[in-house]
Formats: sequence, C-alpha cells, structure tokens
Amino acid sequence: MSAQLQQAARHILENPQEVALVSMRELARNARVQPSTMTRLAKFLGFSRYEDFRGEHADVIRVSADGFAARALQRDGGATNKEGLAHRMLQSLSAQVARLCEPDTLLRLNKMASRLGEARRIYVLGLRSCHSVAWHFHYVMTLLGEKTVHLDSPADTSGDALIRASAEDVLLAISISPYSLRTLELAEAAREKGVRIVAITDSEVSPLVAIAENVILFSTESQTFFHTLTPALAVSEVLCGLLAAHDRNAALEELKRADHHLSSMNTYASSIPRRKI
Repeated sequence: MSAQLQQAARHILENPQEVALVSMRELARNARVQPSTMTRLAKFLGFSRYEDFRGEHADVIRVSADGFAARALQRDGGATNKEGLAHRMLQSLSAQVARLCEPDTLLRLNKMASRLGEARRIYVLGLRSCHSVAWHFHYVMTLLGEKTVHLDSPADTSGDALIRASAEDVLLAISISPYSLRTLELAEAAREKGVRIVAITDSEVSPLVAIAENVILFSTESQTFFHTLTPALAVSEVLCGLLAAHDRNAALEELKRADHHLSSMNTYASSIPRRKI
C-alpha cells in the first residue's frame, strides 16, 4: 500500500462504523486523505467500486444490534453521562484482556517468548505512553538477570546502546497510534544491524508489523479520551512469566540473588519509619 492508502486503511480499522454511517467525502476528510483514495482503497481490497465496500459495512450493522453503530451510540451516551463510567471502563478492560486468551494470541505469545528466550540480549523500546509497558518488562526482567537493555537514556543517547547489537539479539518494540517517530527510527536502525524485531502494537497496519518477525496485537479502545494500555501490560507480564518458566532453576537463583540484594539495601518496609531527630 502507498502511504495514503495505509492512512485511509488505518482510519477505517479504527473507525469501521464510519464507512456505513457517513459519506465517502466525510470519511476521507476524517482520515485526512482525498476522496479518490477511498475509491482506490476499495479497489485495492478487491471491490469493483466503493459502494460495494460500504455495503458490506452496512450489512454488518444491520445483522447485529451489538454492531458498530450500537457501540457508537453507547459511546456518545457515555460522553455526557458519568454514571456507570467506572463500570463500563472495567467491563471493557476485562473483555480486552480476555481476548488475549484466544488461541492465535496464545500461540503468538509462546512464539515470542521462545524468540526472546533464544536471544543473547533483549533490547526493550517503548516511548511516550508506551514507556510504562517497556519499563515494566525491563524491570521484571532485571530480577531474572542481565539480559535486557532498556533503550531510554538522557541526552538523546538511547540509540547508543545498539552499538554492539547483532543478529544474536532481539528488539522488543512497543508502540501505538499515533506512532512515536523515534521508536520507528530506532527499530529500523536495529533491523539494519541484523537485530530481529518483535512487536507489541495496536493494529495490523502499524508500521512495526512490516518489520517484525513476531507481533502481538492488542486493543487500545477506551471508554474515555485516552488509549488504554492495560492489555499491553498484561502481555508484558505474560511474556515475563513465560521467560521465567523457560529455565525455572536459573530464574529461582536470580530471584534469590535479587531478594538478598534488596534486603541488604533496606529497600522495603512494612510500617512507617520513625523520624530521626
């Protein structure tokens, strides 16, 4: 796909109800492309004309009361009514995490864990909102050894850690729309050095999909104005668990070492410490 077709496809994947509910010109305007791009996209996907493409989306809405239009109306109602928002948010998050249990996703998780387990070193990359997911994975993995390198450094030196990267290594990249330019640049730089890329991202048309050997997709849809990263954090936890189980004896030894160090540093407490006067 050309860049314009990718932009149009990404908008439709994120807002499928618009195809049936608004005009082609309005859809194009929302996607920030020319109307002719929508026609080209329909033909690229095998439809003889745009109206046929739109008709299929309309059929989906007609056959299910829980379809795209119904969800759009529920979202509009939630925007003006705060009652039940917490319940709706938690229900949505529960469903998103539950979808990670689908057989295809479970297979992808195990394949990705195997790839990460085979690597000499795991570079971890996630910027802006995805920083929390990348940091969580790296933090948990530091308890299991020295295998991960977090690409997050001051003074624009994040990429310096890739100096000695090679084909023996793997880069775990996390990014969602709108995709961080720096994340994409560092991922491409790692790929050019022979590093294998695995990705946790939000869409089949994410730029990371084109360069990654293994991909796990998760939904970022939220009942509020911000994207949710709860499913991505769940993926991070699962990958850490699978990697720990890969060599359980070694993992236990590393955890004992971590426990001893944290205890010697008085890292944690079970009560409010007394003030020193």
